[in-house]
Amino acid sequence: MGKKMKERRVCTKEFKAEAIALAEKGEKPARQVAGDLGINENVLCRWIQRSKAAEHDHLPAFPGHGRPRDEELVRLRKENRALRSANEILKKAAEL
Repeated sequence: MGKKMKERRVCTKEFKAEAIALAEKGEKPARQVAGDLGINENVLCRWIQRSKAAEHDHLPAFPGHGRPRDEELVRLRKENRALRSANEILKKAAEL
């Protein structure tokens, strides 16, 4: 017989943010925080990593399905960063 597939649980942005805040507080280990919330420790760690990466890039951690205008703004900011980076590389190459 085949394995039973677990039903995938969808968590809200607010739930993820609260879970990250609890884990980063440091009062309990991440494993215990995840267990208390009924999620896998690896999932919580992935959320934390994604949150830190997004913070570094000045983007929302869990954009989800926002308004089209917000999604476009995120896309344009990312594109703008990439173009600025390419421009810097070209400037340095021209100086050589």
